Amino acid sequence: MKTYTDSGKKDTRSGFGAGLTELGKTNPDVVALCADLTGSLKMDEFKENHPERFFQVGIAEANMMGIAAGMTIGGKIPFTGTFANFSTGRVYDQIRQSIAYSGKNVKICASHAGVTLGEDGATHQILEDLGLMKMLPGMTVINTCDYNQTKAATIAIAEHNGPVYLRFGRPKVPNFTPEDQTFEIGKAVSLQEGTDVSIIATGHLVWEALEAAKTLNDQGIQAEVINIHTIKPLDADAILKSVRKTGCVVTAEEHNYYGGLGESVARVLAQHEPTPQEFVATQDTFGESGTPEQLMDKYGLNATAIVKATQKVIKRKS
Repeated sequence: MKTYTDSGKKDTRSGFGAGLTELGKTNPDVVALCADLTGSLKMDEFKENHPERFFQVGIAEANMMGIAAGMTIGGKIPFTGTFANFSTGRVYDQIRQSIAYSGKNVKICASHAGVTLGEDGATHQILEDLGLMKMLPGMTVINTCDYNQTKAATIAIAEHNGPVYLRFGRPKVPNFTPEDQTFEIGKAVSLQEGTDVSIIATGHLVWEALEAAKTLNDQGIQAEVINIHTIKPLDADAILKSVRKTGCVVTAEEHNYYGGLGESVARVLAQHEPTPQEFVATQDTFGESGTPEQLMDKYGLNATAIVKATQKVIKRKS
């Protein structure tokens, strides 16, 4: 089986900051807006290098979305930055009415997603954001897995014409994808081939899926691992190609099992290839305060949970 090496744990929000810094050098139309969380979003370097293109709006997220929408009319490419909870739930009406409805070219960049926000607790965590954003017509939804992929995605979405929701996180996680990768919106990445089960993962759960595949391999189960970094548009062809070979699927995400990646995959399977599926996700619950590791364990968002789900779905296939 193919093995992946962690080149050193890094937080995905720093990947966003690095990508934004690169865009500052190469694309004069890119502007950045932040809702009083410049350090948390790693936007400091862009601010220092391009103060005339950086706008600190304060704790006024709804206003930030309206300003960003207006900037697109003048040809600018605004990147907004705040926590995922405040990037979606707090400002959903503004995104729907001012950005999505008219297809404004705004890049909504959201850090501290999921339970791995950790000790800040349930009020700052959000496990519904992917569902909220993917339901908006014309909205592209991306959830990256490590530092390198987040940097590449940040750079890539500047070239995409239309609204984008880019989701990333707070904790340091394994950095294992290529530094020189080309990020293709809507194109899944096959990380490992297998014949017994398809493990389709997104975000922080991609590394956990690879760890689960090692354990499963020791048990004689060959897992195919696919990184779905783009929730919408979904790479249905990659999903169908895999499940037609393996005959069962486990989806894994740091999100509620209502409305997330798992439901999108289930829709594709129901329409084209009905297949046994198990969901690794939060089970219709809010989070709580704790370390990221404690919360991932409590809510079943790790390699152990993926192994258990795989064992269950293989029995169903049989």
